Amino acid sequence: MTSRLSLNPALQTLPVYQPGRPIEEVAREVGLPASDIIKLASNENPLGPSPAALAAMQRVLSNLHLYPDGNAFYLKQKLAEKLGVETGNVILGNGSNEIIEFVGHAMMGPGVDVVVSQYCFAIYPIMAKLFGANVISVPARDYGHDLPAMLKAIKPNTRVMFVANPNNPTGTLASREDVVNLINQVPDHVLLVMDEAYIEFLPEPVDLLPLIRRGQKPNLLLMRTFSKIFGLAGLRLGYGIAQPELITALEKVRQPFNINSIAQAGALAALDDAEHMSKTRQNNAQGLQFLEHAFRQLGWEFVPSSANFVLVKVGEGQRVFNDLQKLGVIVRPMGGYQLPEWIRISVGTAQENSRCLASLKQVLSQKCE
Repeated sequence: MTSRLSLNPALQTLPVYQPGRPIEEVAREVGLPASDIIKLASNENPLGPSPAALAAMQRVLSNLHLYPDGNAFYLKQKLAEKLGVETGNVILGNGSNEIIEFVGHAMMGPGVDVVVSQYCFAIYPIMAKLFGANVISVPARDYGHDLPAMLKAIKPNTRVMFVANPNNPTGTLASREDVVNLINQVPDHVLLVMDEAYIEFLPEPVDLLPLIRRGQKPNLLLMRTFSKIFGLAGLRLGYGIAQPELITALEKVRQPFNINSIAQAGALAALDDAEHMSKTRQNNAQGLQFLEHAFRQLGWEFVPSSANFVLVKVGEGQRVFNDLQKLGVIVRPMGGYQLPEWIRISVGTAQENSRCLASLKQVLSQKCE
């Protein structure tokens, strides 16, 4: 029976985001125990959450019959303290994805241009198209953002620009000079969304927080997340930092109780666990060095990464992804990002990285036979 519902016409051509495959699903498909499968597909923290966060989350379970604090008072206070801003500068989202959706509600619509980079996080163009906006995709430079070209792409009807630094899925890092130049030259009518999901992995990041503290740049929104270095991806918690006027506008489109009690408790504790963050940074640096050194020795093309994953060229990305799954290793094929010859590998533990490399060698050697 044919439906007669009048659906949003934008849905007809809207691409569907394909996340990394879960361990349980792959285990059922390939006939292996879940314990025998490693997932290096979604840029998650291989060390897991902070022990302090796990304990804090356990303590709130007996109160789950109560609604959470709708304004996440204590978490906002803690974040503001850590960032050196006011609570009015902070908004929380169910993952950074919800912050992007807030921007869509507040800034996007038919006739509006949204500027992104060629190899950008897939949710940016998906959200723009959902709200009927035009996506202006600027060709990449060395697999990363060409920020001078993105500036030139701005027109009078441009309303939003998304820049992830470091970038997902390529791991590239824009130069300090280009970032400063972008901040200084982006027109006042354009909201510049700087996605800093991986900023904690950088030894010397470009610090844009002083612009927020000094009340400058009302058209700047910084996005960060608890999914990566904090190891809380399953809680879905991200946050935005901007001037109070913009935060107030975004709060108007936020759903009540969007941050649950468990997420608030876990994040509060995770923010204070500097030791866990330090261990994560160390594991990531060693893992990246191991993988990139191996790729270099093997003569495999890769994109040097500033994040917690690395992009490597393997030929038939989807086939290699499928063959690795049969060996119990989940990575991310990049066909959906216009990179069909590449896969993205998240940094795991030392043991997981070694197993992934050995499996990849096996799969690629079979292809050459």
